Amino acid sequence: MSITIYHNPACGTSRDVLGLIRATGEEPRIIEYLKTPPNRDELAGLIARMGIPVRDVLRRKGTPYDELGLDNSELTDDQLLDAMMAHPILINRPIVVTDQGVKLCRPSEAVLDMLTSPQREAFAKQDGEAVIGAHGNPIARPTP
Repeated sequence: MSITIYHNPACGTSRDVLGLIRATGEEPRIIEYLKTPPNRDELAGLIARMGIPVRDVLRRKGTPYDELGLDNSELTDDQLLDAMMAHPILINRPIVVTDQGVKLCRPSEAVLDMLTSPQREAFAKQDGEAVIGAHGNPIARPTP
């Protein structure tokens, strides 16, 4: 399986997703998008393949989102893409591409639906929350 992750190594969720991918024995293609951002067409294509609005890919925390007035509902998708091109930190992460599709993997467990290889070992997020049990099975979460 081919896996690509648009990754920010400073982001805990992104590191957790990378860990979950690697726990299958797969080594993804890692694109540190702050160093090598996707071009406009690539980003627009990823968003289209995710089937979500451009606005849903914007990251607010730790970005110039507020200063740029990106909460303005009258901004077009093109204007939002322009902002992400000018400030790649605005691109929410991690975005994962597999044969199963493209997904913004927040929370990190969202990547599990995209992986065809089973988890081979226990895995806990960086905050200590166990996600995968000792035999590679996802740990069931109580529904609220």
